[in-house]
Amino acid sequence: MDSLISGLRYDGMELSALERQRYARHLSIPDVGVGGQRRLKASRVLCIGAGGLGSPVTMYLAAAGIGEIGIVDFDRVDYSNLQRQLLHDTADVGKLKVDSAIERLTAINPEVKLNRFETRLSAENAEEIAAPYDVIIDGTDNFQTRYLSNDLAVLTRKPNVYGSIFRFEGQVSVFAPHLGGPCYRCLFPTPPEPGQVPSCAEGGVLGVLPGIIGALQANEAIKLILGIGEPLIGRLVHFDALAFRFREIKLRRDPQCAVCGESPTITALHEITFACEMNPSPALPEIDVHQLKARMEQGKPFVLLDVREPFEIEIARLPGSTVIPLGELPDRLGELDPGAETIIHCKAGGRSAKALRLLLDAGFKDARHVQGGINAWSQEIDPTVPLY
Repeated sequence: MDSLISGLRYDGMELSALERQRYARHLSIPDVGVGGQRRLKASRVLCIGAGGLGSPVTMYLAAAGIGEIGIVDFDRVDYSNLQRQLLHDTADVGKLKVDSAIERLTAINPEVKLNRFETRLSAENAEEIAAPYDVIIDGTDNFQTRYLSNDLAVLTRKPNVYGSIFRFEGQVSVFAPHLGGPCYRCLFPTPPEPGQVPSCAEGGVLGVLPGIIGALQANEAIKLILGIGEPLIGRLVHFDALAFRFREIKLRRDPQCAVCGESPTITALHEITFACEMNPSPALPEIDVHQLKARMEQGKPFVLLDVREPFEIEIARLPGSTVIPLGELPDRLGELDPGAETIIHCKAGGRSAKALRLLLDAGFKDARHVQGGINAWSQEIDPTVPLY
């Protein structure tokens, strides 16, 4: 079977004696062999994100002998990443993820060319970054970049190997309208409205789950390059880690899709508008953690309302706080004084914004919420408060 990557040229791409040793287990597979390994060496893959999904994706692709891997990420390694992002270790905390990733991948396979893009993927830079690559891997963790990655892949006619994870569940697919399948927008035409999904910082994920889903993404990329097997085009696989159950869902292309349909309305990249829950409306009264610290030092009484869940309180808690989880707040408003000064916080600012709206609608006159929540307190005020 021919590679599904258009324009992939591997004529003259030879394997050294050391490479033949390194890839010996590939060369002994009839469906791969020397020709297939040369295809892998000639291929170029762009991975958007060097986090939970990007870790297994890039590690397995580097080990497999992909010739060139581009990594797009602007974040730095944090302790909370280490539970699942195996590209990085404790010594890397504080480093740029792209730098940590390149060090790790070079150690895995120095034969692979690695390109770093220390930037946030945007409508302005996406096409230039993606131009040299054959396959796009979606290792993103937010809707803005996920939709942008999809539109980029459709408009540049490159396969988009999609993966997503949440708590104990993950899913993977290959979106490639130019190969007859749907794109991500065929399933989800527009980004969800704020409140329909958990906060970008509050969802949580089982540490091993991105390893499973990311390995499946790497597998699909390799199949596309080699032209073997049945790629997940027009199919989405959902994995439930708790039940250990895989479920396949058939997907169809939407002829009305805004980007890959018969009369597309999206013909160029543009920034995706989506207000993440951790960045609530600026119209709400709010303070930052430095202002909260100054207010606490004044000694004048006020209510510090923590709307996180009990298990989160066990991880970290600010002294003197009153705990009412957001889900219980509508039924427990009577426990609060509408006339008292009330400052609300949560983990990152999303739930506290919702709680503030509830209080303001209920007639509370002197209420505000804390930008960035207890995580910002840990990062900017007191690092002994655990960041999670």
